[in-house]
Amino acid sequence: MKDRTPLPFRHVLILLICGSMVACAGSANRNRLTGTAAPPAQPESASTITAKPGWTLHRHAVASANPLATEAGAQVLRAGGSAVDAAIAVQMVLTLVEPQSSGIGGGAFLLHHDGRRVQAFDGREAAPMAADERLFLGDDGQPLSFMAAVVGGRSVGVPGTVIMLALAHRQHGRLPWAGLFEPAIQLAEQGFAVSPRLHTLLLAENALKQDPVAAAYFFRSDGLPHPVGHVLRNPELAQVFRDIAARGPLALHDGPVARAIVARVRQRAGNPGRMSLDDLARYRPREREALCHEHTAERRALRICGFPPPGSGAIAIGQMLGLLARTPQGEQSFAGAPGADWLHAYVEASRLAFADRALFVADPDFVSPPAGRWESLLDARYLDDRARLISPARMPQAPAGQPGGVQASWAPMPDQPEYGTSHISIVDGFGNALAMTSTIEAGFGSRLMVSTDPGRPGGFLLNNQLTDFSFAPTDAQGQPVANRVQPGKRPRSSMSPTLVFDASTGQLLMSAGSPGGAFIIHFTAKTLLGTLHWGLTPQAAIDLPNFGTLGGPVLLEAGRFPAATVQALQQRGHTVSETPLPSGLQVIQRGMKDGQPVWLGGADPRREGTVAGD
Repeated sequence: MKDRTPLPFRHVLILLICGSMVACAGSANRNRLTGTAAPPAQPESASTITAKPGWTLHRHAVASANPLATEAGAQVLRAGGSAVDAAIAVQMVLTLVEPQSSGIGGGAFLLHHDGRRVQAFDGREAAPMAADERLFLGDDGQPLSFMAAVVGGRSVGVPGTVIMLALAHRQHGRLPWAGLFEPAIQLAEQGFAVSPRLHTLLLAENALKQDPVAAAYFFRSDGLPHPVGHVLRNPELAQVFRDIAARGPLALHDGPVARAIVARVRQRAGNPGRMSLDDLARYRPREREALCHEHTAERRALRICGFPPPGSGAIAIGQMLGLLARTPQGEQSFAGAPGADWLHAYVEASRLAFADRALFVADPDFVSPPAGRWESLLDARYLDDRARLISPARMPQAPAGQPGGVQASWAPMPDQPEYGTSHISIVDGFGNALAMTSTIEAGFGSRLMVSTDPGRPGGFLLNNQLTDFSFAPTDAQGQPVANRVQPGKRPRSSMSPTLVFDASTGQLLMSAGSPGGAFIIHFTAKTLLGTLHWGLTPQAAIDLPNFGTLGGPVLLEAGRFPAATVQALQQRGHTVSETPLPSGLQVIQRGMKDGQPVWLGGADPRREGTVAGD
């Protein structure tokens, strides 16, 4: 494997990263709010917008959030590796070059298809066994502010990405585990160029400077981040990668690295956490049943598969598509920004889906599905009933439903921020495909950097994933929230890795997903609508303006919608906010070119992603 990772590719990709970025249009940095509610903060700040060409590949393809990571995955595929092999190489490089979004200190959902079946590998972080439902309550019994909870050890969940990837590799790997770490080790030792996006996010970051290890690595002595193009080396992470390559996931869950993780979590002054060495040792990834539903687009029967709970994305997307199809607007298509009538129907469908999400969805090891099955939320009769609530005017309130006629025993989870993530889509030359979304939650996670050797610069960041639990364990009447903190529980997630199939033949049609906190659901749904319903290429669908709601104001991507659309939505009763919505979509779709089957790839112009392969 090492011989297939030549040194020159690093220099080529440094030029790609440093030379291709252009400044965002001024309108992308403005916010225009009509109404009284402020728009929710987005997971990561907008940085640059770079036009992407779209890609056409014939044998295999990798789409990821950074050119260095994409190229590492493509090299693995060229060396005869599987989709899972490539995903491991990609994720390790992302840990180094995109540390704000994902990494070995976080968790992931991996949806895999081997040509016969779809598997859902759950590497979601878990609450320590010493955690309880009062974890995010202050001494006064009230929920902490979000940043007070995030920064420090309290928010850190037991990481699961590496051990989950090891499980998937045992089943679907073709190349030796150790060799898959070579690209990341090489880049960590020799260095990579700080990209415009990483530099921009560091400029806006203050809490990270409170951690001495992170401050010494990311910032200069004057407190400013290293400039764009600065070659950043991480010998500490290179050593951790060597340990994982040699010992497998045990290197993170037992031994010096595990002790360093626990020490960083428990000894963080002012906001310590409760993780123990036993929590790391006992963590196990889960293999769950993928959540698939039938959908019709352009008279073609499709099977859309996503991640089951604790993932909430597959259910919400399935509900939104199903509800929208039951409205007159469901037949409309767009090559550019959708119109007000369509947006109104979409937003109302979204509000109904998010109401169900807030009430029902949580870790299935702790919470039973409504009516005994998660698919009850996607049943045709249930969606028929829910769709009748959508009218020409905005619903005063969007209630949760009663799937199967059963009254829920939970309180709805209050609104609170969700952040982070990175997405990878891969198809290999052996009939395998995957969609994997990984995360450390907020930008730069808990702002804790793990290092085993104070004399060796660098390390890796720990997640703040426990803040995806409800801070308030009950409502005012004492009714419990399904997604409250409990020992060993995995927090609800918006991550939405998605695989689409032809329902009649079983042929894979698409792998897709995005980062973006709770807006992952909207970003992914938009791209499915654009490709499957509106006939757009993956790149054209990704390029469409972003839109959606989390139940409050309608959010429209700044500078992308005409004033008449905003006014028409207001007239229907909506509060509208125009704001940056920096998605990070990656899509690979089956297509045809010159009568030959090909893979069409797309990457989001709002971030640094690329597609590569043969």
